[in-house]
Amino acid sequence: MKIGILREEKFPRDSRVPLTPSQCKFLMERHPDTEIVVQPCKYRCFTNEEFAYQDIKMNEDLTDCDLLLGVKEVPADKLIAGKTYMFFSHTIKKQAQNKKMMQAIIEKEITLIDYECLKDTKGKRIIAFGRWAGIVGAYHAIRMIGFRTSRFRLRQMIDCLNFAEAQKELEKLDLPKTKIVLTGTGRVSEGAAFMLDVIGIKKVSPYNFCYNEFDEPVYTQLGSADMYYKDEQEKFDAADYHAHPDLYESAFYPFTKAADVMINGIYWDKRIPVFFTKEQMKEADFRIKTISDITCDIAPDSSIPCTVYASSIADPYYGYHPASESLMQTFLPESIDMMAIDNLPNELPRDASEDFGNMLVSRVLPEFRKADGSSILAKATIVSAGKLCEDYLYMSDYAYSV
Repeated sequence: MKIGILREEKFPRDSRVPLTPSQCKFLMERHPDTEIVVQPCKYRCFTNEEFAYQDIKMNEDLTDCDLLLGVKEVPADKLIAGKTYMFFSHTIKKQAQNKKMMQAIIEKEITLIDYECLKDTKGKRIIAFGRWAGIVGAYHAIRMIGFRTSRFRLRQMIDCLNFAEAQKELEKLDLPKTKIVLTGTGRVSEGAAFMLDVIGIKKVSPYNFCYNEFDEPVYTQLGSADMYYKDEQEKFDAADYHAHPDLYESAFYPFTKAADVMINGIYWDKRIPVFFTKEQMKEADFRIKTISDITCDIAPDSSIPCTVYASSIADPYYGYHPASESLMQTFLPESIDMMAIDNLPNELPRDASEDFGNMLVSRVLPEFRKADGSSILAKATIVSAGKLCEDYLYMSDYAYSV
């Protein structure tokens, strides 16, 4: 098999890689029948020279490769007809911004395997950048506290070489008494919890968080049972909730009166109740003033109504004025300060790429070598030779219509 590593062409440019130079070297040494070729790129977190040092060939032309690996979406005009691609396509929710790309994949008879759809027998995702999104998102929340209180200033993680260097910034911390609510229990949220633990912030139960004040910074982590309820249920039924989230109500309201900071790391779709409404944000005792929205679903299709747009690594924060429902300057008494970067792992691209590549090497690429085929790859294949696969036929209107 000949594998091509794509240059990331989507704007803003992403500097992550699916495989690091050392991982490419390892794969070719372990499997002599595997060849890896890398498109040259000036803005990758691993330089052309680092790949060349590991004897990895560089070539602009990847048309003779069997499998093309990227990270983010590939622009429609860059897609090579008849090839097999694997990247995060961000199409399974029928995202409007990627409709043109999906239609080009159909027209060019391409096979598309989506990292997001690679799942084990229990339905758990095999590979993701989520943990690093959580780590960076939590760091942003703490950084915003510094701006809001003027007690400390942290460099942005993008300005650090790696996570080890970013950790040195934490020596500057002078955190006030503050209460942080973290939503979710998946990879993203666990990454955020890890960051809060590294900082040394005390974790408390949701009940104690809501009904007590503390003389130190604290955080609580909410699972589905803490955030949603159904009137007739005495005990939260996780299976029923996941099957019918539209029948549930939000139980988040008390946390809007108790938390100073919110870190949102939970998966959301339109059937799930929103955390709070614009009207609730206008209430005098709505306490949340800082929101790090790692999930970054954009209003009106979002769980957080003040996630008005996706911010960027270059310009990470914006203010929201709840009374007028409009944007405003950040870090003022009346502002709710937002972080809504949609490519957070790109702030620590070397660390994130290393982790991702390890998962790719150990859990995904071996699936291509199974003699009888791979059910994991089959279920993650959205399009096969230009035709939507059975599990994704619900996307027909999106993929085939003008």
